[in-house]
Amino acid sequence: MKFSNTLIYWYLQNDRDLPWRKTKNPYHVWLSEIILQQTRVAQGLPYFLKFMEAFSTVFDLAKAEENTVLKLWQGLGYYSRARNLHFTAKFVANELNGTFPDNYKDLLKLKGIGDYTASAISSICFNEAAAVVDGNVYRVLARYFGIKTAINSSKGVKEFKALAQTLIDPKQPGTFNQAIMDFGALHCKPQNPLCETCPFADSCVAFDKKLIKDLPVKEKKLKVKKRFFNYLVVITDDNKTILSERKGKGIWQGLYQFPLLETKNNIDEKELVNHPEFIDLFKEETTISLFNQKEIIHKLSHQHLNTRFWIVKIKKHQEAKIEWKQVKEFPVPVLIANFLKENQS
Repeated sequence: MKFSNTLIYWYLQNDRDLPWRKTKNPYHVWLSEIILQQTRVAQGLPYFLKFMEAFSTVFDLAKAEENTVLKLWQGLGYYSRARNLHFTAKFVANELNGTFPDNYKDLLKLKGIGDYTASAISSICFNEAAAVVDGNVYRVLARYFGIKTAINSSKGVKEFKALAQTLIDPKQPGTFNQAIMDFGALHCKPQNPLCETCPFADSCVAFDKKLIKDLPVKEKKLKVKKRFFNYLVVITDDNKTILSERKGKGIWQGLYQFPLLETKNNIDEKELVNHPEFIDLFKEETTISLFNQKEIIHKLSHQHLNTRFWIVKIKKHQEAKIEWKQVKEFPVPVLIANFLKENQS
């Protein structure tokens, strides 16, 4: 109990002023939690405000076109979150009459909601004693208790969840969960934590044994895959281009892109025009220029995309149906969005 009391006392003096904390409306809390998965608060806050302005209720979000949702989400990455968000909004609006489940177990059944999000919503909105465990919580608990179990191992996930559950204040679980998240984000930071002014300094194992930089422990990640993308930015004489929706279950599903030619390594212009896919796409004469002489490396968690944008000018093309000025209206990966910004400046 001492741990939770100390933590909550710190929180009441240092809590962040965030719009979703001014309400216990589960729609607001759910939306904020989905946005903040894999995203820092500073980056996520403007997106939360944009979504609330566009969709003030779960019914508004449910009625939206998927393209509209993906366009608003553009730049946040991990687009499956946006698709799951939209799916769940439709389910809650149409099947549950707009009312979110009021407990951890039933919240967990909703698409896109895992242990962390179900715990956050149920504790904050419905006062259920379900402990959250995210990166911030792992770090605080690993350091304070001196735990060396890898946080990304199945054993670690169970161990930290069980520990957090024993620490949560059952009388104010929502406050406790928000307190430990804020404490990890603001005080017990990954780099340069504020140990000298820490309310737990006299009882923190990592501080006492100089293990701050060693905890939490993470198992080594899988090898990152290198991929080589060549985007063919078609521009016809009447200023039209080709954009198509990415299908399948790969990265950026549902977003739009220029024709993509993926190769095993970087290629030059001669190799490009002699590539079977290029020959198949372009039957008429083209003029080609490389937009970025230095390849753009776009880093995802499990792969690095070495990317080049090739400007392909052609008199006309039967697949070029989109006016160039309309391209910015389509939801695209941030990689293409950045290219479009640079191209228009």
